[in-house]
Amino acid sequence: MPTGREEIWRFTPVKQFRPLLSEGSTKAVVEWAVRAPEQVTVTELPGDVMRGLAEIPQDRLSAIAAANDTHPSRRIDIPAEAELDAPVDIDLTGTGVEESAFQNVVVAIGAFARATIVVRYKGSANLGENWTFRIGDGAEVTIVFLHEWADDAVHGAQIAFELGRDTTVRTAQATFGGKAVRISQAASYQGPGADLNQLGVYFADAGQHIEHRLFVDHNAPRTNSRVDFRGCLQGQDAHSVWIGDVLIRPVAEGIDTYESNKNLVLTEGCRADAVPNLEIQTGNIRGAGHSASTGRFDAEQLFYLQSRGIEEEEARRLVVHGFFTDIVRRIGVEEISTELMHLIEDELRETLGAKTELPEN
Repeated sequence: MPTGREEIWRFTPVKQFRPLLSEGSTKAVVEWAVRAPEQVTVTELPGDVMRGLAEIPQDRLSAIAAANDTHPSRRIDIPAEAELDAPVDIDLTGTGVEESAFQNVVVAIGAFARATIVVRYKGSANLGENWTFRIGDGAEVTIVFLHEWADDAVHGAQIAFELGRDTTVRTAQATFGGKAVRISQAASYQGPGADLNQLGVYFADAGQHIEHRLFVDHNAPRTNSRVDFRGCLQGQDAHSVWIGDVLIRPVAEGIDTYESNKNLVLTEGCRADAVPNLEIQTGNIRGAGHSASTGRFDAEQLFYLQSRGIEEEEARRLVVHGFFTDIVRRIGVEEISTELMHLIEDELRETLGAKTELPEN
């Protein structure tokens, strides 16, 4: 049981996650709804079979989820060379926080497939889960997780991405709800030539804890990775955590990687922790870097907008929209990008009030 003094738990409010860290049986579930093209198959598997397919748990929370599979474990298959004409939409709805729910999912994507997968979370739940994505050679995939939990939800997840040779993978985490959310995602390469782009947006309100932990294991040559997470914080004791770890192994010659985290603090009483790390074990690389920043509104941007007749509240709103717009557009799924901008606007009403009309000129 973590105490909060361990390195991987020192930023986490362990007490809030204790329902997901305690051993014991439970029958709670979250409701599943899947909409997918006919090429996609969803299979329920026994827990012991799933444990042979899924990524090895990396911490106590993921180990508890692997051992306490109250849901039927699910395997989702997208066949090789499939070109899906619509996203695979997975809606997960919590029905209460009286008991903790756990689940394990494996997604197998065949070689040269083209697919978009969108996972949405809503309702109230204590949910611990493991996701494993195995992506075949030459596939092009976009994977989006959208968290719109109710205010009492606690969610912990381990997400693993295994990239085949010459794959192009874009992932996105959008976290806007829940009392406490802790997402650990790891990526590794099964061959050279793979390109990984990991994006994230989050908005932490008063008393809310949002934590994203990323690990990119460059264990193959000529691979690329980009990480870009951006978040806003508002309200007393709003807390965000971003941990970015990149390991470049001796075999990973010719790789290129960069990770970035930016935080915009809107009110007093917030805290943003950002820890970027690089471990480089070979000098024969094309590039490696990282950055992290936390700050308030840019005074020059606000002055520029106000000097052109825009009221201060609306100027602040435009700055926040500009902060998020670039990364939201790069997700590449139009309906998701539109949905995220509406969620951001809903969050801004708490500090800036209802939106006003801008001057015509």
